[in-house]
Amino acid sequence: MTITKRVQVVVAGAGPVGSVAAMYLAMNGVDVILAETGADCAADLRASTFHPPTLEMLDQLKVTDYLMGMGLKSPVYHWRDRKSGEIYPFDFAELAGDTRYPFRLQCEQYHLSRKLSDRLAEEPNAEVLFNHRLVWFQQDDDGVDVALETPTDLVKVRADYLIGADGASSIVRKWLGIEFDGFTYPERFLCLSTAQEIRDEIPDLAYVNYVSDADEWMVLLRVPTLWRVLVPANEETTEELLSDEKKNRVFSGFLKDGESVETRHRTIYRVHQRVAKQFRQNRVLLVGDAAHLNNPLGGFGMNSGVHDAFNLCEKLVDVLKGADDAVLDVFERQRRTVTHAFTQQQTIENMEIMRGGQSEAHARRRDKMQALLNDDDARRKYLLRQSMIASLQDAAAIA
Repeated sequence: MTITKRVQVVVAGAGPVGSVAAMYLAMNGVDVILAETGADCAADLRASTFHPPTLEMLDQLKVTDYLMGMGLKSPVYHWRDRKSGEIYPFDFAELAGDTRYPFRLQCEQYHLSRKLSDRLAEEPNAEVLFNHRLVWFQQDDDGVDVALETPTDLVKVRADYLIGADGASSIVRKWLGIEFDGFTYPERFLCLSTAQEIRDEIPDLAYVNYVSDADEWMVLLRVPTLWRVLVPANEETTEELLSDEKKNRVFSGFLKDGESVETRHRTIYRVHQRVAKQFRQNRVLLVGDAAHLNNPLGGFGMNSGVHDAFNLCEKLVDVLKGADDAVLDVFERQRRTVTHAFTQQQTIENMEIMRGGQSEAHARRRDKMQALLNDDDARRKYLLRQSMIASLQDAAAIA
């Protein structure tokens, strides 16, 4: 059976970015469908950091207080040297005059998408369609025809605009034929999680720690109920990476008895640095991972996607009320420029710092971190970049 619907905007993908876009539109009077291939909002374990400006944006959607109740405030994060024990602390509390939320919030991203999708289902001008896979679309001067496949039906939707928030393997981007330039890191990443309280042995740990080491760099992150450990996965096979032997070796690198540690999750994934050549093609627009990918060091991926969604939807609401749609080109210029100039550049730099080991690069990193701690002005500029406040200021300056 074929079902036909009419709506102003279809958002493909009910992850955090798509859910934010759909909620913003619905709260501003736009008729919207949020379509998701899966049966619910997937529990992606990678993204878990919300930066200060993202929390301010989400407050407009009345969801920040909910996340604050679920998550952990992390004003301080550490760059650490595992061998020497040196710690370089950076405190977002120094930005209290720049933001209402001078800290990172550690909370799994799926709490955001699930909360918003539940709320959207209660909005009279919004519809959430799980188990609806976008399989085709075609645009003309007046709108976009979208086909959504279910296990039993085909739903045809006529929309004014389509937003592709459907992730790294975006069908929307592929149908548009937009190039996704960049590279994939040769090593994979291994993420291990455990409920064991690591601070029982390392009491001075922050909730966010970037640990440099000649043998194997590491990221240690705390989310509400678990510690996550991220390490590079080089020449090892998938079976070796997921083995108890590998788990024991990773945890024994910083705990007395890695063998006794029980893990909740063991996940391997590839890491990319890619940016779409276009974020807009007429009435179809890309946001989040559909538009750009970066490595996770710094926690910029999901946050930059939320920033995409707010930038776009603020302008799209105006267009749907009669403004010139040329303002959507401003969205593309602002977000593509910031993606290249900040998100890509900063995450690549963070990756190179982590890879530095005990080499000359490591010595430069140590000197740089110490210099930042000793220089109030330089440290403030650094914190404005790491908090993503500076990137939004830069975007606002682009016409």
